[in-house]
Amino acid sequence: MPRWKGMTRFLSLVLLGSTLSAAGHVARDERELRAVLAGLKSGDVVKIAPGIYPGGHHVSGVENLTVEALDKERPPVFEGGRGGWHFSACPGLVLRLIHVRGQSVNGINLDEGGAGRPLVKGIRIEGVQVSDIGPSGNHDGIKASGLEGAVIQDCVITGWGGQGVDLVGCHAVVISGCRFTGKEGFTATAGVQIKGGSSGVVVEKCRFENAGERPVNIGGSTGMPFFRPQGAKHEAKDITVRGNHIEGSLCAAAFVGVDGALFEDNTVLYPARWIFRILQETRAEGFVPCRGGIVRGNRVVFRRADIREDVNMSPGVAAETFRFENNRWFAEDRPLASKPRLPVEETGGEHGTDPR
Repeated sequence: MPRWKGMTRFLSLVLLGSTLSAAGHVARDERELRAVLAGLKSGDVVKIAPGIYPGGHHVSGVENLTVEALDKERPPVFEGGRGGWHFSACPGLVLRLIHVRGQSVNGINLDEGGAGRPLVKGIRIEGVQVSDIGPSGNHDGIKASGLEGAVIQDCVITGWGGQGVDLVGCHAVVISGCRFTGKEGFTATAGVQIKGGSSGVVVEKCRFENAGERPVNIGGSTGMPFFRPQGAKHEAKDITVRGNHIEGSLCAAAFVGVDGALFEDNTVLYPARWIFRILQETRAEGFVPCRGGIVRGNRVVFRRADIREDVNMSPGVAAETFRFENNRWFAEDRPLASKPRLPVEETGGEHGTDPR
């Protein structure tokens, strides 16, 4: 047999073997689920029947795994424990239509196994609900570290202690169509936080209602050993926040140690203390000043009596590099005082007419 034909047959057998090794599993109770998880292979599909299951599930090193509800109308609920699910180094993971609630640390944890390891690619989180995490301290609905090309879509996160979604060193991530709702008794600091060297993240078509002190924290404060990549000189870079509804909270968004971000076509209602914040919290040697933000085409409704300072700024930022363009501003209680005090002159702004 010619050598190339032998190689072709060998590759075909390898691919066939890979296909056959993947399997579909149905778990109808806790015992069956733990048995399935103990024997996972790459490419497996796990469907979980309706019911209440304990939290505390950990999966590591399985590629192209799908974990989803057996009945999309009656998703399984994973309740209690320190964490609901932890997936480590699971590229190609799809997690779909499950509920996680009442964990004391994090609802769902996704990572690459530790800073310095290869990024995990191609994760999709769809239609997941996470609630009642914490309730106090730095405890997240979804915590993601070291991901690339991930999608978090159509998820609902209600009540958390730290961040609804916390991205640390994540790249080319899209968060779309999600809802973040704060809850009394939970010490939420942010709805979405993007930090630790993250880049190319898009937050779009989401709804934030009283979603922490900073509904969208574009940047943050990260210990240097936890940056991905190591040596990054920004908390976040090239971030886009567009087409969202942001209501309540202390501000609409905070730019924190970011190197370029676009905040565009969002509806902002009733920030309680500031409209925007431009801050520098990481001050390591060589770290860039917070710079390059563009705030464009947004609709901002506020009450002048609530606002201490239109744009709150800390020392060390490059506020002069920000641009404000074509925003519509409306002080509901004092329409004649609708024009905000910005760090730079705005181009094409409109003031005093309700933009809703």
